[in-house]
Amino acid sequence: MPAPISVWPLWKTGHSLIKAKMKETGAELAGEMSGHFFFKERWLGFDDGLYAAARLLEILATRAEEPEAVFAELPASLSTPELKVPMAEGEPHAFIEAFTAAARFEGARLSTIDGVRADWPDGWGLVRASNTTPILVLRFEADNEAALARVQAEFRTALRAVRDDLALPF
Repeated sequence: MPAPISVWPLWKTGHSLIKAKMKETGAELAGEMSGHFFFKERWLGFDDGLYAAARLLEILATRAEEPEAVFAELPASLSTPELKVPMAEGEPHAFIEAFTAAARFEGARLSTIDGVRADWPDGWGLVRASNTTPILVLRFEADNEAALARVQAEFRTALRAVRDDLALPF
């Protein structure tokens, strides 16, 4: 059986930021919700969809278990796609600064590494400023539909408390 995988902490989104953090921590693998996976082995920080797919097949081929059994070990959850809220140039970072100062999420563990992420035992939500375009990026994930709806409602209330004219796509 392969050695257990240790998970390093959350970090900022972006190719160069992730590669730098991988180098700093010696991480073997990093990934983003967008589907970008970065490998240390062979080419530090290399990110390519076909390469990631080929590496997954290579890793699965070395396992004694069938792929279905490997995937069955992963937790089941519901997640949203990347949700985008357009803003004027320069607004997203100012908004995140105000949101960080104002947002309160009862019972959640907060991270402000890259925007604001609130983690509850059954789900999480994230809002951050895009590094490349003038938008807010939001993601949500939870164990079930009720938890996902609750997390989104918490974020909707907190976002509108800072700016009530936001056109939220959820």
